[in-house]
Amino acid sequence: MLRRLLVSAALVGSALAIPVAVSLPASASVQGHASTAASCYKQQGTHWVCITPGAFCPKAAHQRYGYAKVTNRKYKCIYKSSDPYWRWRRA
Repeated sequence: MLRRLLVSAALVGSALAIPVAVSLPASASVQGHASTAASCYKQQGTHWVCITPGAFCPKAAHQRYGYAKVTNRKYKCIYKSSDPYWRWRRA
């Protein structure tokens, strides 16, 4: 009886977890690009544009500056011993 209940609950739960494709309206694009990090996260000269604060930064960006994609604030790719990862942190 308990086994049947658990199997039924698992089936209902899996039915609720079906991914749904969502299309973004044209107004969701930023400067002609989609609003995902992959489409605008890039290096321009000695700095990076369209970064996500707190996210991991690539090796090429270590000790370099970048500008946030939403707020346009300045961040630097730095390493902290308390958090042993290279991340974009407020400059």
